[in-house]
Amino acid sequence: MKKSYIITLLLSCGLLGSCGDDFLSIVPETQLSSATFFTKEADFQQAVNAAYVPLRTIFNDRSWLLSEMHSDNTYYARNPAFGATEQQEDLADFALPEANGVTSNTHVLNQYRQDYLIIARTNQILSTIDKIEFSADSKNNIRGQALFLRAFAYFELARYFGKVPLHLEPVTNRSEAALPLSSEEDVYAQIIKDASEAITLLPVKSKQQAGRATSGAARTLLANVYIVQKKWAEAEKLLKEIVASNEYSLIPDYANVFSTSTGNKNNQESVFEVQFLEGSAGLNGNFLYQFMPRNILANELVTITGTTNPQPLSGEGNNIPTPDIIAAYEPNDARKDVSVGYITLSSSARQNKVYPYIKKYAKPHALHDNHGMNWPVYRYSEVLLFLAEALNEQGKAGEAATFLNQVRKRAGLGDASGDLREAIYKERRVELAFENKRWFDLVRTGRAIATITAYGNRIKANPQAYYYPEGTAPRSHAFSNIKVFYPLPADEAALSPHF
Repeated sequence: MKKSYIITLLLSCGLLGSCGDDFLSIVPETQLSSATFFTKEADFQQAVNAAYVPLRTIFNDRSWLLSEMHSDNTYYARNPAFGATEQQEDLADFALPEANGVTSNTHVLNQYRQDYLIIARTNQILSTIDKIEFSADSKNNIRGQALFLRAFAYFELARYFGKVPLHLEPVTNRSEAALPLSSEEDVYAQIIKDASEAITLLPVKSKQQAGRATSGAARTLLANVYIVQKKWAEAEKLLKEIVASNEYSLIPDYANVFSTSTGNKNNQESVFEVQFLEGSAGLNGNFLYQFMPRNILANELVTITGTTNPQPLSGEGNNIPTPDIIAAYEPNDARKDVSVGYITLSSSARQNKVYPYIKKYAKPHALHDNHGMNWPVYRYSEVLLFLAEALNEQGKAGEAATFLNQVRKRAGLGDASGDLREAIYKERRVELAFENKRWFDLVRTGRAIATITAYGNRIKANPQAYYYPEGTAPRSHAFSNIKVFYPLPADEAALSPHF
């Protein structure tokens, strides 16, 4: 990375003011260097708050593009009157421009930089905190949160890119700014180290401030890592500890699982979620609006958002549920109507003007393009499905079915039948639809290339089923670059001799 860019990242930890009641509210009041800022407990509290902040940008603007829309779960709604949005279409169409292992795609670049922003901020905390004396419990909590966030950021990078630079200390000069690419093995070893230590330092959910990382969140993250690595016994142990903690439970009605704009946040099923706050403080999200099919008139949009000042949306819609995910729900699955809604767009160029949209996040709120629904990163239902998978892969099918069927029962379905591995995969797809899981699941189970190749062929064979207006079709190079890892960002490669 360029020296000026990294120094900016590091100094951002010093540009912090009072957080008030909302621990994610960062209000700049003065300019301080890292050398003079980290002198007391309050400084570290503000610094760890700042380390959470990039999560809002990642989950509002990036993750759904690089994972959910980069799968067979969602696609874009082509609007030829608007022209092309190639940066986003390239992700959905598996048509990223690539040369010598790098890409110019801006979304790939911004995801990479936001993860390293978390890493830069947590490195500053972890390198400094032991030098300052304050309450051991508070110090452990802050250190645990920093370790969790660093592990989370590196886990994202490892799953997106494979090999990445492994920065573990603050960058203080130009020679330290660009590191060689570390192997996947080394990156995963560091993730495991950080997450394992975080488990020992963080309190359980009932003793932690709502929204912050907990020991349960760290266990879930580490179990996720072990499942990617197919270390089933290690994952089983962690997941059973989460179940035995009695800190989490399934909400009986799937419709009540997801937060509203102003409430139901960090509920009994939430293991970790990204915090948003509706209003003028700059902590709001607008991902629901990015997910809307277009062109959509104000009187059509208000039926979904309930805002007092609805405005029309033009352009091209993104993250639109595909016919594939809609067909994946079994008959009478209560999750289908909660997750997928439909809207008729009178000004659409399509003959069929009815579009699906992601309904599970569509909660009424006050202001156009400004809402406070939290984003679920890990839920207890995923803990149960992870546990079912870990058990089944060890030949413990009977025990695995017990946890799988807990999730199915909540959805109004009977016990799973047939091949249990496939049943678990299918259950993950519908239970966690539109939560940025599908692409990672396809990759880790070795099904990505075959699944996306077949999916691309379906789109090219019948574009109108995938929201293309009559007479239009995918670009000629659509689905021409199907790979399990993203190329590294070209802007970063230009600043490093190592890639």
